[in-house]
Amino acid sequence: MERPRSQNPVLEAIYSRRSVRDYTPEPIPKDTIYEIIRAGTWAPSGLNNQPWRFVIVQDAEKREALAQLTRYGEIIRRAPVVIAVFVDKDAMYHEVKDHQAMGACIQNMLLATHALGLGAVWLGEILKNADLVRQTLSLPENLDLMAVVALGHPKHRNQRSSRKPLEEVIVKEYW
Repeated sequence: MERPRSQNPVLEAIYSRRSVRDYTPEPIPKDTIYEIIRAGTWAPSGLNNQPWRFVIVQDAEKREALAQLTRYGEIIRRAPVVIAVFVDKDAMYHEVKDHQAMGACIQNMLLATHALGLGAVWLGEILKNADLVRQTLSLPENLDLMAVVALGHPKHRNQRSSRKPLEEVIVKEYW
C-alpha cells in the first residue's frame, strides 16, 4: 500500500517519516539534539516514571568504537550524531510497560528528527552487544541499552516505503 496523505500535520509526519541511513557531514547544533531528546521524554510512561536515559555520541573515536559492535557500523560512522538510548533499571516499575514506554520515546525522537528536517534510523541489532556498548560508554550496570539512534542531515530525501494493507494486519473487527 502506498503511503497515505493527510492534512493533519501529525499524521503527515508519521506517514512521511523514513529510516535514513546516509547523512551529509554537516554538524547538528546542540539545541537541535536536545530538542530531539526532549521530544523523547514526552512519551507516555507508566506512573510517569520516565525511565529513559540518553548518551549523545559525537566524538569520531567513540562512534568508531560503537561501530565495531554492530554489522551496521557504517551507518554509525557516517552519522554526525548517535544517541544511545537506555532504560534505567532503578527507575523501572514494570518491565513490559517500561519497554513499551522506551519504544514510544524512541518513536517520538524519530518523529521529532523528521519534523526538524533531519533523518534518523533506529538501530536495534547492536543490542546483541549491549553490555559492550555500556562498557564503551563507561556507564553503570543499572542502564540497559534499548536502541542506538543515528541521525544527521539526509544525503538523499526521496526514499519510498510501503506498508501492508489494513486487511492483512487487522485480525478481526468487533462492532
